[in-house]
Amino acid sequence: METRKIGALDVSVVGLGCNNFGMKIDAAETARVVDAALDAGINFFDTADIYGGTKSEEYLGKALGKRRDEVIVATKFGMKVDDQRKGARPEYIQRAVEDSLRRLGTDRIDLYQLHAPDPTVPIEDTLGALDALVKAGKVREIGCSNFSAEQLQAAEAAAKKADGARFVSVQNEYSLLKREPEKDGVLDACKRGGLAFLPYFPLANGLLTGKYRKGHPLPEGSRIASSDYFKKSLTDENLNRVEALILFVALHNHTLLDLAFSWLLTRPAVASVIAGATTPEQVRANAAAGTSWKLSDAELADIDHRIG
Repeated sequence: METRKIGALDVSVVGLGCNNFGMKIDAAETARVVDAALDAGINFFDTADIYGGTKSEEYLGKALGKRRDEVIVATKFGMKVDDQRKGARPEYIQRAVEDSLRRLGTDRIDLYQLHAPDPTVPIEDTLGALDALVKAGKVREIGCSNFSAEQLQAAEAAAKKADGARFVSVQNEYSLLKREPEKDGVLDACKRGGLAFLPYFPLANGLLTGKYRKGHPLPEGSRIASSDYFKKSLTDENLNRVEALILFVALHNHTLLDLAFSWLLTRPAVASVIAGATTPEQVRANAAAGTSWKLSDAELADIDHRIG
């Protein structure tokens, strides 16, 4: 599988989001999903301390076992684990990284990401603590998530002033149906600063899998069906776009899944599409989708015309 750069890291263009580990699937099922990912050529695994109530890191570490050195492990800190474990204070970062290292069963984290901005802590303080982790060899590269273009600019300026570690990636929501990074300046900031972009929810919460069709009942147990928050994406506009895209992929003998991955990978800043999976079959389908279609400029223009 093709690889792209996140700082000094070489990551597969299809990664595995590990948010389901410990939440939807247990340790044994996690091991099967991880095995399938490795067999499919995926080397990039993205988790977080809050996923699965901290179980995701633990299950991922056990599933990788002796193959740890073959992969790139990314995790995140900063969102609320409990009342004591949250935020981006330097003293908490020291605790958070040790907790993640222990759960992952490793001596370093390849990409350590601030999960969300912490408005109560100056970014200089957070970057200083992360720089110390890089110098100590506990972290190889640092990144962020849910940052605006302005916050990225402030972080870059602070890193330059301190001559310390800088964010090499940003992980925000981005998909064919959710294109805010094109409008809010984040992709432009990535281009200017040489940051890798990691899109989360690349399948638009399942809308780009073809499971949700206009005039059809919602699949039982699906993410959108079970969450009022995600149901908000089931607008007439989005469902009409999905129908238009289904017609488009049928004309080209591809699937909606192929399109979702391939479209994101036409964006130069996108380093890896990190979709989650609960079964080996899903992992294999995701890996194939990311390598099956090189969209032409004409096809990209046709897509934009069809969905507006």
